[in-house]
Amino acid sequence: MAKKVVTMGEIMMRLSPPDHLRFVQADSFDVVYGGGEANVAVSLANYGLDVYYVTKLPKHQIGQAALNSLRRYGVRTDFIARGGDRLGIYFAETGASVRASQVIYDRANSAIAEADVSDFDFDEIFTGAEWFHWTGITPALSDKAIELTRAALKAAKKHGVTVSVDLNYRKKLWSPEKARRVMTELMEYVDVCIGNEEDAETTLGFKPGKSDVTKGELDIEGYKEIFKQMKDKFGFKYVASTLRESYSASDNGWSALIYNGEEFYRSRIYKLHIVDRVGGGDSFSAGLIYGLISGKSMADALEFAVAASALKHTIPGDFNHVSIGEVETLAGGDASGRVQR
Repeated sequence: MAKKVVTMGEIMMRLSPPDHLRFVQADSFDVVYGGGEANVAVSLANYGLDVYYVTKLPKHQIGQAALNSLRRYGVRTDFIARGGDRLGIYFAETGASVRASQVIYDRANSAIAEADVSDFDFDEIFTGAEWFHWTGITPALSDKAIELTRAALKAAKKHGVTVSVDLNYRKKLWSPEKARRVMTELMEYVDVCIGNEEDAETTLGFKPGKSDVTKGELDIEGYKEIFKQMKDKFGFKYVASTLRESYSASDNGWSALIYNGEEFYRSRIYKLHIVDRVGGGDSFSAGLIYGLISGKSMADALEFAVAASALKHTIPGDFNHVSIGEVETLAGGDASGRVQR
């Protein structure tokens, strides 16, 4: 029987100008659906796990379209509540070379932001589950979403579920002060903490030495020091971070680092030419969850996660449409891109 995983958050409609056009040039938009925890759910379903996604969606056809986008890829939607007035929207302009990508949110008062704890039976949701993944985006949506996240975490721990978080700070959703206050409190429920250098600093107050991602400079020893501090303070089983070196909007270096309280491991480094970086961190989280839940060693789990997320950067949209075999081929060293016949 496939292992049961639960994720919870907001799935949104994404509207993007085609062909790297700017918003002001666009006469049409391409439509896809996605969101941090939904992206993780689709990846894990692709890897054969029994994944349940928890959210609230309007009863109208746009809400149904979002739900159908999850069902299409094998995500279980049994616990999605229906109601509320709107589905969140975000506009994504894909950058190139020296022009950065841009995101504009239109998600205020979405169905999940106004959902009540009573909309969900968390005891039923977590019965038989082995893993629960959430991100810092969800409690940032509203005060009601903070209570919803807390209720889910308490239920997960009650049922003995392993909990992972992607810190995922979003400055357009809440202030650093509120983020730090709320996220610090919620860390008591977390076993596996994932976050890049900005997220760790803004949400938990840990700054990794002299790293400057905008200059492509990483201070690995600085990361190691804050990983130790985070584990000492919160008791995490694992602390992991993606390591992005931004040479331009089109070309990045991509690797990751993980710590288990005894040893550090850094993955191989990929040189990426980016098609779409949205969902890159989510595909990493999903790869790490799959690696750990399937019994891989810490190093092998990290290599799987980095390879999976490297592949995601080559795929348009939010979801990572790759198989275990494709990820393992890349993780095993075949980055040639040769046609598979």
